[in-house]
Amino acid sequence: MSETTGLVAVTGADGFIGSHLVELLVTRGHRVRALAQYNSFGSWGWLDTLPPDILAQVEVHLGDVRDAGSVNALVKGTGTVYHLAALIAIPYSYHAPRSYVETNVIGTMNVLEAVRAHDVHRMVHTSTSETYGTAQSVPINESHPLQAQSPYAASKAAADKLAESYYASFETPVVTLRPFNTFGPRQSARAFIPTVISQLAAGATTIKVGALTPTRDFTYVRDTAAAFVAAATVPGLEGRVFNAGTGHEVSMGDLARTIAVLMARPDVRFVTEDTRRRPDKSEVMRLVCDSSRLRTATGWAPRHSLQEGLAETAHWLTGNLERYRPGVYTV
Repeated sequence: MSETTGLVAVTGADGFIGSHLVELLVTRGHRVRALAQYNSFGSWGWLDTLPPDILAQVEVHLGDVRDAGSVNALVKGTGTVYHLAALIAIPYSYHAPRSYVETNVIGTMNVLEAVRAHDVHRMVHTSTSETYGTAQSVPINESHPLQAQSPYAASKAAADKLAESYYASFETPVVTLRPFNTFGPRQSARAFIPTVISQLAAGATTIKVGALTPTRDFTYVRDTAAAFVAAATVPGLEGRVFNAGTGHEVSMGDLARTIAVLMARPDVRFVTEDTRRRPDKSEVMRLVCDSSRLRTATGWAPRHSLQEGLAETAHWLTGNLERYRPGVYTV
């Protein structure tokens, strides 16, 4: 794998995966221009938690991926663009679908246009396993049909097709990375793993969760960040789509019980809460990844087992519980 240092841009750098990617890029010798969404609190999101020596190599731009001017200023002069900015909470997409189109579709178009305008060497566009919907066959490879079972998934599928069209129409050097479920430190409490951990850490005896029968393929966030770097640095990948996942699936019920045992709380009770459930036809029942294309092309492979990742996540979240509101969920 070849890799050159230099200035790179990251949209969504203030988010969960984006902040881990920024950290990894700096440790690999890059200077990072990071787009964080403007807000009146002066917050840089999860970038605020990075060590000072890491932040010293980060040039933070406050803006909005929906604004072409913000994106253009971010991209100009960079060699690689990692596009992670997105609205991702599936339940909220049922209530505010237009906002998902504006951020995930129009935002992606703005990034593609800026990459075209400034002769960027490589753009990595972030997709999601949710675009596959419930698996028709497993493990899921990149040839699996796209099935949008939520407005969120539809917006991401549309963004993927935009990236595909820009490569076909303009030879825009874009690679699409499709991570399966990522977890780890800094993840929002809207997600299943921090939902369970935060309630256990707060001492709850009844843990409120969503559906427990669906299965997912979970990748630790540092491994997902490494997949982004792999997709950006290997020559000749332009125009292709790559899955990133472990190839192992676990039901949400088994995962919840594993976490409870890990945190020495095996006797807790799990209760399904309606506000955590999707509409029946929108629920994705099974996702398990075939990442052989990415592994063959780049040599990438996950380095952390599920147990290792859960232990690190539980340790971090328990020490940062004040950042969460256990038992209080936002969509």
